[in-house]
Amino acid sequence: MTAVNYTEKIPNNVNLASDRTLQRALEHWQPKFLQWWHELGPTDFETADVYLRTAVSVDAKGWAQYGYVRMPEYRWGIFLADPVPDRRIGFGDAMGQPVWQQVPGEYRSQLRRLIVTQGDTEPASVEQQRLLGRTCPSLYDLRNLFQVNVEEGRHLWAMVYLLHAYFGRDGREEAEELLARHSGDADKPRILSTFNEPISDWLSFYCFTYFTDRDGKYQLKSLAESAFDPLSRTCRFMLTEEAHHMFVGETGIGRVIRRTLEVMKELGTDDPARIRAAGAIELPLVQKYLNFWCSSSLDLFGSEISSNAAFNFASGMKGRPDESQYEDHVLRGATLRLPTPEGEQEVPARNAINEMMRESYLKDCEIGLKRWNRMIERAGYPELQLSLPSPHFRRAIGLWAGQPVDPRGNLVPREEYERRLADWIPSAEDRAFVHSLMKPVTEPGKMAAWIAPPERGINNQPVEYEYVRLH
Repeated sequence: MTAVNYTEKIPNNVNLASDRTLQRALEHWQPKFLQWWHELGPTDFETADVYLRTAVSVDAKGWAQYGYVRMPEYRWGIFLADPVPDRRIGFGDAMGQPVWQQVPGEYRSQLRRLIVTQGDTEPASVEQQRLLGRTCPSLYDLRNLFQVNVEEGRHLWAMVYLLHAYFGRDGREEAEELLARHSGDADKPRILSTFNEPISDWLSFYCFTYFTDRDGKYQLKSLAESAFDPLSRTCRFMLTEEAHHMFVGETGIGRVIRRTLEVMKELGTDDPARIRAAGAIELPLVQKYLNFWCSSSLDLFGSEISSNAAFNFASGMKGRPDESQYEDHVLRGATLRLPTPEGEQEVPARNAINEMMRESYLKDCEIGLKRWNRMIERAGYPELQLSLPSPHFRRAIGLWAGQPVDPRGNLVPREEYERRLADWIPSAEDRAFVHSLMKPVTEPGKMAAWIAPPERGINNQPVEYEYVRLH
């Protein structure tokens, strides 16, 4: 077990006090981070007492201590999972060699890029979600939003520590840039397009935490395999927190569906117009949101054929999630058949690492779909089952970028694709309707009319608990 020293200005379990230069550099960055949080973090709630989970150590008991805290006073810090004794590289050309404790010179720029890209997503999602508190469907949901936000802030700290500790002046400059780019900014947007999408309603937030945070889980799992041991240990700890974000997404979407099914039962109809009039979100509109956020998140894995991915794998910098589950960890002569718009193509397996990750990710996404569909079937509407869109639908990166593919995976005439896109993803009218439902509910235990209550509260507290004390 590695304890965290909470008397330090920056709580950590990396013995920061023994490296005065690094400590001073991070203490110089800290006020800039707090200023960023003040300007672009959750708006209107800086004085609220929020029932949050904070890590005090990285063992099973210590990473989840609950209590009230004001978000600007949250104890963000630097936590690495405990080292694995005699850890060896688990894949690629250097398989079996000792892992690296320092950055090899020849991989310096590429490793920095991986860390910066991961780091950039963390503050981006806080920026995307900053106004959501104003329309929370309950105090339970408001607290979950803020838990996600503070953990994304801590994940930013995790990457900034690596940049400061291992990349010298370049790293310090990159850490500054992580606070200079902003989600949706016309001049300095975030690096990845999904993190520039506005999240202005709670159904989008649930879809984002279900699909986009799940991509985050897969990226962290692949970086947790890295031969660069400090990165691996950082990501292993971050993964313990990522699970809550996906829980928020899966249960949030599930509660929207449950409420819609209740309304359908009360009305005795599945007519979308009548369901909307009753203040609920019809299942075909939920499907459109799934189509939008799933297709957007699929691009985060990169191109199906990627020399970058091959290089990262061969060098040991970035593996496949759960690398130990595969039989071949070197992939020297292996190939993979990929569908392309022109037909199947055989490519070296190392170049198809992104696609392997995307396939694993989609299987993982199916788990929540099965649960929601069981609920829909039990309510007597098997014909309204939800599904994931084809991985070739609405792609902006890779072999299928810009191809007119419908959600079922069929290539259709471009003019038909353009005409029917509003049938497949939320239209302006759909979004306006969902926005019209977004009215804040802040009485403990009460829920907005478009969402069902959760099955249980947080940390064995009742659903009616005052999870956020508003002042």
